[in-house]
Amino acid sequence: MSSHSWDRIELQQGDITKLECDAIVNAANTSLLGGGGVDGAIHRAAGKELLEECRTLGGCATGEAKLTKGYDLPSRYVIHTVGPVYKNGMSGEPERLKSCYVSSLNLAVQNKLRSLAFPAISCGVYGYPITDAARIALSATVGFLTDRQEIERVIFILFGRDDFTAYQRIYDELAHQA
Repeated sequence: MSSHSWDRIELQQGDITKLECDAIVNAANTSLLGGGGVDGAIHRAAGKELLEECRTLGGCATGEAKLTKGYDLPSRYVIHTVGPVYKNGMSGEPERLKSCYVSSLNLAVQNKLRSLAFPAISCGVYGYPITDAARIALSATVGFLTDRQEIERVIFILFGRDDFTAYQRIYDELAHQA
């Protein structure tokens, strides 16, 4: 993993709906019709047009991603991805979580987006342990950026202090190994 890839990643604590970048990633459910946590916050901040567009997409499978406009958000687009519900870590969850990041990054490249922001996918009501999720998220993203130059900036924006601290610890550990 190239150290240059790590230079394009930043960690922030805050509200993803306030972030100005090409796209923010929504930790959506399979219906794409809104829910709790990050998903509900993004739908509320974007306005009813987001829900109207999401209704036309036919849902989204776990590990995949779909793109909509950002509407009333400061970001131009929303990439919706569906993370796995955590059972025991041995039921395909790590692979499906990694796929959320790779699918979202591929969608960003296909749509010529240069900056995007991720929340902690699957770490809320889906119950994914934050440290394991952070390791998968950061490793998958750096692995992707190593081979691709199109994306200039990836922000991991964590709402809570504990989540931010966990991501910072994993970031420091992995970047040190690079």
